[in-house]
Amino acid sequence: MRLFPVLLLLVVGGCATMPNPAPMKERTLDQRAGRSEDLLTAGLGAAGLTDPKAPAVTADAAGRRQLAYHSNWRGIADLSASGGYGRLYGRPLAAVPGYETSAWIGEVGMFSPHGVLVHIPDSFDPERPCLLVAPVSGSRGIYGAMATTGAWGLSHGCAVVYSDKGAGTGFYDLDANIGIALDGAPVAAGPQAGFIPERGPAAPSGILGVAGKHAHSQDHPEANWGRMTLSAARFGLLALEQRFPGKRFTAANTRVIAASISNGGGAVLHALEEDHEGLIDAVVAAAPQISVEGAVPLLDYALQAALLAPCAQLLPQMAETPLAAFLGARAAEFAARCANLAAKGWVQGPNTQAQARSAYARLRALGFTEGALVNNATNVVSDLWRALGVTYAQSYARAHVHERICDYRFAHLDATGQARVASDADRGSWFATASGIMPTAGVQIVGPVGVGDDPSFAGLWCLHEAFAGNGALSKRLQSGVIAVRATATLPDRPVIIIHGREDGLIPVGATSRPYVEAALRQGSSKLRYWEIEHAQHFDAFLGQPAFGARFVPLLAFFYQGLDQMMAHLDGGAAPAPSQIVRTQRRGFAADGSANELTAAHLGRVQADPGADAILMKQDRLNVPEQAMK
Repeated sequence: MRLFPVLLLLVVGGCATMPNPAPMKERTLDQRAGRSEDLLTAGLGAAGLTDPKAPAVTADAAGRRQLAYHSNWRGIADLSASGGYGRLYGRPLAAVPGYETSAWIGEVGMFSPHGVLVHIPDSFDPERPCLLVAPVSGSRGIYGAMATTGAWGLSHGCAVVYSDKGAGTGFYDLDANIGIALDGAPVAAGPQAGFIPERGPAAPSGILGVAGKHAHSQDHPEANWGRMTLSAARFGLLALEQRFPGKRFTAANTRVIAASISNGGGAVLHALEEDHEGLIDAVVAAAPQISVEGAVPLLDYALQAALLAPCAQLLPQMAETPLAAFLGARAAEFAARCANLAAKGWVQGPNTQAQARSAYARLRALGFTEGALVNNATNVVSDLWRALGVTYAQSYARAHVHERICDYRFAHLDATGQARVASDADRGSWFATASGIMPTAGVQIVGPVGVGDDPSFAGLWCLHEAFAGNGALSKRLQSGVIAVRATATLPDRPVIIIHGREDGLIPVGATSRPYVEAALRQGSSKLRYWEIEHAQHFDAFLGQPAFGARFVPLLAFFYQGLDQMMAHLDGGAAPAPSQIVRTQRRGFAADGSANELTAAHLGRVQADPGADAILMKQDRLNVPEQAMK
């Protein structure tokens, strides 16, 4: 991709009240634009993306871009031969030529800008313009929604604008004073770096380690996801005008759909709630990380799950779940966790099995369905709950990088497990391979050193106490939770929310169900909620037989939602009503692989769901239940 000379641009969003003493008031921002022969796969094609081995790339912006495409596609979608992508859902992967524009966008009241990226395919019709707005999922970088909104939008001739939501791969080497530029290049502290934390005192080892933008910007990015998404939409319209001089692109003449998954799904819902200028025509959100008053918020259920999940894993019913075999050697640790929880009064029972049942019941009460807890072992193996708890606690408290809540920090480790300084090779990999949440791209969580058979308990209990207590830090964390709480007050525009019933990361009982119920109570008439049987959060896992045999891809239904929403905006029928979508598990083939995904496995989103309709009854959301197949 050819980059044009750097242009100076100032793009500033709405105001925000911030407790920090010197928030950013203005910022000269870096914009880069150029032609690309392949917006969809970065020249890797289907063969390159389906290859689990990362491509050999050049050590420049083009190489980092290719590697970022490979990492983000494979981190989101199931591209395995039997998984159905390009055959049952999605279009076959092929080059999509067009223009790519990226920039840092500053928001009034925030210290750091967020990265935005616009793709305008050559198939874009300026006489019938459409723009997809895609805040990325998780804490990924600007290419983090390629497999979701990007793939659908580009294959339908729409422009797509992405935002990293103030998180992204904004890492910073505190020892070398090196950050990450818009194109992923390691750069010295200065205007090109998208995140520059203040330096703090060194750790006892003398190693400062790595700062992460999501955790350490002091901006609490999640509290600003809505307005960052709206700023991205405005930037997308501006980029279209730059691409087609003399034409005006506005919300009045351009179809704008905000669509994404996971954290990005939460961001588009927040954006619609805050869209007082009518920028967004419609929203499609899958597995949205969203919270309303009265529901258990993310930080709370993540910290509770971090404590409870190892104990619950000792139940016999967990032994055959995906990845459970990798935990066999940790039985003593998990038994010690049960004992520690019992000593704190968190679980009850005279023995370990009774305590494990108590831990499981507590997880169910947090909003996890039985099917979702099939993923318990996966979350424990990946250390997912601790990863979320450490980053989100730091972010919600707007904590400085050297505050190190409960003595957690991030660093690369040497062969003995001790923190070391980052190398040139380490820094060069951050942009392309990191997910934005540590541990990732070689950056590890360095936590307090515990004792006994359960060394991680002390640090996790400290995080929980920090959140649930009454001190100054607790009040900061609780304020951070309130700042991200959604209102569920939606304007009169069509919305589809899609969620997998077996989501083990963002449980339906704490997120989509209470959000939909709150919105319907407030009279939302154009909201549709599809809850998908046998679907969970991570489609990328489905290439592994243990997951593919059990789960169907959520992405297939996200694309269906976009299909129905676009048809509706073109004058067609309203999207299918709220319902449970009945699907079938694929099961195992004789050779131990997962059976090939078929249309029968995916079931159908029904125009008339009958007994599977999700409705309000006596002011409560009624979701039909059925034994898992």
